Amino acid sequence: MISITSFTNIINKAPGKFARHSWIIYAVAMIAASVQAADPEMIARGAYLAKVADCESCHTAGPDHAPFSGGLPINSPFGIIYSTNITPDPTTGIGQYSYEDFSRAVREGLAKDGKRLYPAMPYPSFAAVQDSDIQALYAYFMEGVEPVPHIPPQTELPFPFNQRWTLRFWAMAFATQKPYEPRADRNEKWNRGAYLVQALGHCGACHTPRGLAYQEKAYSELSSDYLSGSEVDNWSAADLTGNLASGLGRWSEAEVSTFLETGHSRLGVAFGSMVTVIENSLQHLRKDDLDAVAHYLKSLPVGRKSRSYYKPLISQDQLILTKLEVGVNKFELPGTAVYSGFCVKCHQDNGMGKLPRIPRLSGNSMVLSENPVSIIRQVLEGGKGPLTKNGPKPKKMPSFAKKLSDREIADVLTFVRNSWGNTAPPVTPREVSILRKEVLRE
Repeated sequence: MISITSFTNIINKAPGKFARHSWIIYAVAMIAASVQAADPEMIARGAYLAKVADCESCHTAGPDHAPFSGGLPINSPFGIIYSTNITPDPTTGIGQYSYEDFSRAVREGLAKDGKRLYPAMPYPSFAAVQDSDIQALYAYFMEGVEPVPHIPPQTELPFPFNQRWTLRFWAMAFATQKPYEPRADRNEKWNRGAYLVQALGHCGACHTPRGLAYQEKAYSELSSDYLSGSEVDNWSAADLTGNLASGLGRWSEAEVSTFLETGHSRLGVAFGSMVTVIENSLQHLRKDDLDAVAHYLKSLPVGRKSRSYYKPLISQDQLILTKLEVGVNKFELPGTAVYSGFCVKCHQDNGMGKLPRIPRLSGNSMVLSENPVSIIRQVLEGGKGPLTKNGPKPKKMPSFAKKLSDREIADVLTFVRNSWGNTAPPVTPREVSILRKEVLRE
């Protein structure tokens, strides 16, 4: 498939009237072939795959900006990286990209002008995308997206990270994926889920820990590191393995599928950047694809070892008594008074919340995460879950940054992480202080 913009440029450069006339005839013929190839069904399929890949979340600067026009600031350990304009505008976007140019950019991290893309663009995962899906994506972005003339801010990282040529060697060492090939020992549903997770969904870009060169430590279930949780932009990306505490070990396939679609479940509510992923991407997936992703994720064994665990005090079907309910003086235990004064109204004495809008804290996977950065940030900043077509209206959690000290936040979170059957490492005032300065700039 060849874009109309590309042919216009070729025609304008053709020397002489006769040559130009010949080029016009050639261009018209090729454009006709291109339009025939990029039929409405192909474009629609590409639009769906763009939702699966969540292109909009990174390549749109915000609700007041045109979709895919770039300019979103993406925090990285090396500085801010601005997303590019991927509309078919011929000057500021990708309007002059051939299919081969597009494929190289998506799967190899190489722009048309030869510039190397930073791996904030998850091309190491997209390398596993199959040819037919790349073709559909190209058809959509060239024929189904409005061109927007917009020049995003330029990414300017400090030395040596501004030396993009070095990314060639980084890619040779770490971006080694090939187009996904189904495993013969697994069924069609599992393979579909694996493909969506590993390739288009690029789940590992956030949920797999990174190495010293900021590379993902694994790209498939063949490694125990894969999807075992990581930290991204001061949020802890969840453990998606079979971990019984902070992972999906206690989730059913149906619960995982519903969470992907709505961002709500009995064991947690989506937070941080996952809210945007669900709103812009996952809620739009077909049910069979959501079920396939859930099926694949539930097949993953326990990843990294954890010091956290969950053991309900009594049956899940009965009321779980807490230190507050059995008559312990609320000032006797650090954090108990803070919980009683600020948290109990919504999350209740038994830590069971008010499902589905207000998450339970008893057995909550995020609460039991080894890395407490997300729950600290939630208390400091507040926030709310995703708003989706099939999910509940989210309940907003207020910010407590100005109401509670570092010590009080550390104490109440330690209390929550060790009540109602929860057992997880304590939170320290220093951890709260560091994050407060980082995200609130205090």
